[in-house]
Amino acid sequence: MARSAKDRSERKTKPSVHGEAFEAHLQDLLGESSGALIAALGTVSPTSIRINPVKWVGPQASPIPWCATGRYLDQRPAFTFDPLLHAGAYYVQEASSMLVEQAVRAAGLQGRDVLALDLCAAPGGKTTHLCGLLGSGSLLVANEIDRKRRSVLQENLWKWGASNTVLGGSAPSDLKGLPSFFDLILVDAPCSGEGMFRKDPFAREQWSPALVEQCTLVQRDILQHAWNALRPGGHLIYSTCTWEEAENEEQLAALVDLGAVCVPVPVDPTWGMVRSTSPGINAVRSYPHLTRGEGFFIAVLRKPGEAAERLRSKHTEPQEHAQVLTWLGREEHWVLTERDGVLYATDAQWGPTLTTLTNALRILSPGVPVAERKGGEWRPHPALALSTALNKDAFQHIAVGRAGALDYLRGASLPAVEAKGTGLIMHDGCGLGWAQGAGSRWNNRWPTPWRIRAHQPSAPLVSWARSS
Repeated sequence: MARSAKDRSERKTKPSVHGEAFEAHLQDLLGESSGALIAALGTVSPTSIRINPVKWVGPQASPIPWCATGRYLDQRPAFTFDPLLHAGAYYVQEASSMLVEQAVRAAGLQGRDVLALDLCAAPGGKTTHLCGLLGSGSLLVANEIDRKRRSVLQENLWKWGASNTVLGGSAPSDLKGLPSFFDLILVDAPCSGEGMFRKDPFAREQWSPALVEQCTLVQRDILQHAWNALRPGGHLIYSTCTWEEAENEEQLAALVDLGAVCVPVPVDPTWGMVRSTSPGINAVRSYPHLTRGEGFFIAVLRKPGEAAERLRSKHTEPQEHAQVLTWLGREEHWVLTERDGVLYATDAQWGPTLTTLTNALRILSPGVPVAERKGGEWRPHPALALSTALNKDAFQHIAVGRAGALDYLRGASLPAVEAKGTGLIMHDGCGLGWAQGAGSRWNNRWPTPWRIRAHQPSAPLVSWARSS
């Protein structure tokens, strides 16, 4: 149930209900080092971003050693007022969670073309990270059962511009229809959230042993269905933002009993990570008093056996919508699917796989949204302007500086002399959105739910902001 402003105000002065109990619990988990951890939970969280290298080279900033595209910032700026954020040039993400990169390396899948599933994908940080880590010919299913969280996931995927993802909204139990199907499954499981208490201190109020027990039951069910959907020889990456052994090592032990093999995740001693001490479990933990990041747990498991080589389509039949295909780079590379007045593009080699997925799961966005029907014609979809699959040469460009981009992001029309047709708003080399020519102006086609509502930043601007 939503809280009123008064409720939220009262929470700021109300002591944590479980503060003493939780601190005693940490002492049981960590012993003497619990004091340092409790002290760290009272400090300011680091601010970090992950760059989209297809769109931007990124700022001059301290690198995150376990993520090639991760950067620490000296302070938390007003990200909302940076057009590059809206263009998907980077993603604001907690640093420890970028350990997914090392997990993919441990699985030997970096740069390889695979069929992958991010089962609990919202809000999309790890999903967009996977998009860049896996081969460009991969297919990644980003799944989120919660409708509100899925809306955020969809926005982040579209802005990131990933051309190799489909969006799903299925329950883990729906995976029963896809036995031994995926090469890689990421389960960033719902958890008791202890590792995020520094970023969200009031989350401590929600902590209790009962919550931990509830989470373990949910995680067990998710992992059971995920494991059955993993191909022999495939890999499962399991992560949480809790330190509870019941939610971490004990969950993995059940899979090890089924034959799973824990694959060591490579970490450098200077990073401050801690390896699990549970027998047979090769996992990595991060603690905010040891690592420049929040609390996190991650492990990689390999399913025994070997699967037959996956068959993929090698060619496609001639398609309708020839004009729409010209809006995509390598137009022969794609197969189009029409659904509810929207045309979606998927890598043609995954056509049969997409059919199987659609029959078993609730697939809501089967690829890159390319065009939407407007009257009797097709016009470019907002997601296409942000997609790395876009053929930018198919459209006239409207270059804007920071001020013009912010006007556009607020929903304003842009002045013009003889504006005709559809124009692509460009900022710092990144596609941002569409505008429709109307003579003396470009009418705004930036999606209403994405528009900036604020006009004055409440924090300093990003260090790389230009005054134009």
